[in-house]
Amino acid sequence: MELTAWQRFCNRILGRLIKKRARRDKNLADNLVKGSMGIMPEVYLSTVIMTSLAIVLICWGVVSLFFIPDIGIIAFWEGLQDPATINPCLDWEYWEPELIDESKPGNGCPEYATRVFPAALQGLILVLGGVIIPYSGFLLVRGGAKREADRRGAQIEKYLPYAASYTAAMSAANATPAKIFRSLAMNSDIYGDVADDAGLIYRDVTLLGYDLITAIKMSVDRAASVWLTEFFQGMVGTLTAGGHLKLYFLNRAEHYMRENRTRLQQFLESIALLAESYIVVAVAMPLFLIVMLVIMFWVSGSGAQMSEGMLYGIVLGFIPMIHVAYAVLVYTSSKEQEM
Repeated sequence: MELTAWQRFCNRILGRLIKKRARRDKNLADNLVKGSMGIMPEVYLSTVIMTSLAIVLICWGVVSLFFIPDIGIIAFWEGLQDPATINPCLDWEYWEPELIDESKPGNGCPEYATRVFPAALQGLILVLGGVIIPYSGFLLVRGGAKREADRRGAQIEKYLPYAASYTAAMSAANATPAKIFRSLAMNSDIYGDVADDAGLIYRDVTLLGYDLITAIKMSVDRAASVWLTEFFQGMVGTLTAGGHLKLYFLNRAEHYMRENRTRLQQFLESIALLAESYIVVAVAMPLFLIVMLVIMFWVSGSGAQMSEGMLYGIVLGFIPMIHVAYAVLVYTSSKEQEM
């Protein structure tokens, strides 16, 4: 994998200093391998550190724009006249024109006052920009390898039932394991990340000169999914014991298809539950809510005050957001099952 310009820069700055520490981190090395990221641990760790420092500097720079004396955003805000004093000062200038002094703030108006930036908002800016956002950025960057490994694991479990069926069909046609892995690797657009792992096994056998069992054992350590690990370990056991690989592929294909049907059934049940809750929350409830709000608006008393603006806000804002939330929820759930 070719490094980006930023990764090369980070590696030149910190790569040698953290090389030993990065390579002692077994979890990081395993996540990089399982995520098929194709970079050394010291390159990844140096990129994480430098990116985190860049995020910190950017956040602190933005925060400093608020607190720079005289020219900062807060100073500019507090230099503006308080809107509550504009009309009193205009009245004062009209009735007391002889007291106007342009050299003084507000022309010398006794009611003149400037705006005050809330102290709570200043503290919120300091906490968010100085601590929370930089730390969240560090966690986000540091967890990139783990997220990629988890993503590959989920994709492998999604495609493995169909890949196992493909290997069973190839084995039934008396294809050798090397040819099975080669054919599987050539169909990466169909079998996704499973094809990538199969391609690595074929590379180890044909290009690097490993025997088939050793290449499969190496792929066990690279597998990002427990299902794929079990699949490869079963192949090693079958080949070592002299078993029938065709029967093993058929049994595994049937097992993974059964697991896949269970997973899809759970997905359909969750979608059905969302549909039922949608009828109640997004269809029935708004009808009763609108009727209640209209009655509260027309019969507003000391116990139930309802303004016209609040009524429009709920009808035109809150209720449509319910539909948007359900649409996003169904879309994200469906994307997880997309092949």
